[in-house]
Amino acid sequence: KNVSVGKKSILHPGVKIYDDCIIGDEVIIHAGTVIGSDGFGFAPKKDGTYQKVPQMGNVIIEDHVEIGANTCIDRATMGSTIIRKGTKLDNLLQVAHNVDIGEDSVIAAQTGISGSAKIGKRAMIGGQVGIVGHITIAEGVKVGAKSGINSNVTEKNKALNGVPAIDHLASLKSLAIS
Repeated sequence: KNVSVGKKSILHPGVKIYDDCIIGDEVIIHAGTVIGSDGFGFAPKKDGTYQKVPQMGNVIIEDHVEIGANTCIDRATMGSTIIRKGTKLDNLLQVAHNVDIGEDSVIAAQTGISGSAKIGKRAMIGGQVGIVGHITIAEGVKVGAKSGINSNVTEKNKALNGVPAIDHLASLKSLAIS
């Protein structure tokens, strides 16, 4: 098994780390978490069935990251899924293949991040947020619980809320009117 785990890292019981994954220094991974399982990659075939796309990349967890219980972080199709230094992930997250989460971000429980999404540093993402794949979220963005992010967020430090997510103040006005 070709796994690298940095010094002073703590892996609680039941943590599964697949081959070729890299865990930095002083990382805490809570029970039941899976790092490096295959991403959800399937290509449709002419007969209506699906062909599995090989997931040949890895996962890199940088220094000082904490990952809650029963979180799944999928290996990249090619390249790396990356959780950058200082990031804190709650329990029960799904981080798909090729996702890149910026430094010092915090993400609450039951959030799902689809493949190849890029999240800027110091993002704050509430619980049960859904993020579509292949988008970029700027640094410092704050996303309210149960929101849905379906397009790029280019403005730094923007606060968003709702489904689909819109500016936080606009969402409060909308709720007041309804």
